[in-house]
Amino acid sequence: MTELNHSTEKSRYLSAPKRPDFTLDQDWGSYSAAEHDRWDRLFARAQTVLKGRACNEYLAALNTLQLSESGIPDLEKLSSRLKPLTGWQVVPVAELVPDEIFFDHLANRRFPAGAFIRPEHEMDYLQEPDIFHDVFGHVPLLANPVYADFMEAYGKGGQRAMALGQLKNLARLYWYTVEFGLMNSANGLRIFGAGILSSATESVFALEDASPNRITFDLERVMRTNYIIDDFQQSYFVIESFEKLLQDSYQDFGALYARLAKADDIAADEVTPEDRVISRGTLDYFKRKRASAIH
Repeated sequence: MTELNHSTEKSRYLSAPKRPDFTLDQDWGSYSAAEHDRWDRLFARAQTVLKGRACNEYLAALNTLQLSESGIPDLEKLSSRLKPLTGWQVVPVAELVPDEIFFDHLANRRFPAGAFIRPEHEMDYLQEPDIFHDVFGHVPLLANPVYADFMEAYGKGGQRAMALGQLKNLARLYWYTVEFGLMNSANGLRIFGAGILSSATESVFALEDASPNRITFDLERVMRTNYIIDDFQQSYFVIESFEKLLQDSYQDFGALYARLAKADDIAADEVTPEDRVISRGTLDYFKRKRASAIH
């Protein structure tokens, strides 16, 4: 019996030859009709859910990169459309790569995307990112020049954070923006985080459920905040714009890291007196799950 985390789809990439930077050949022709169909169904469902929920920058980039074409994208062809826009390219990998490799890719405008697509039994939830999460969720915004600059800056910042032993704090910035970020817009809150964009259920939860906190983004606050990896987020942080996020990321983090080293962590569900709260969550969803686990 195939283990849940080692599907047939994933296993062929785990055993594929890898380069020193952990990239490999996508071997696009090896995808089955069932795998292409799985992408199409995920894509159609997400497109329906994201109308009126995804930020305009994401929707515009999705159209620019022609991701609506049927079937799993050929990453080489996708890169040929992306690179002239912002200098970024998408490189296939088998699974999550070591931190130093990941940051080097980002610092050089390469986004490592998992080449496998989730198996049928994990259509609604997958702990490790697959090609749908990485390409549908992450790649479109790399066609946005400001966001593309932020991602490069993050990669360079990661290299420094590793040297200073502050990677934990920087990872929280990625989690609460790149993966699970919300943005203010003229029409209300909108999604830009890839973890939400690639999840039809969390796209609704993040914007419309009363359970989570929605808090105005503050760099230091976010870098002190723990997160959970196996469920919806208990708190979402809301940025003003990509321009402001980029501006925040260009500052010297040295003094910030010194303060963080002495500061206590903040729980994922906590609201502090200093927070600019957009909506305080009831946490009902999480309370119900805890209660059902006990019983």
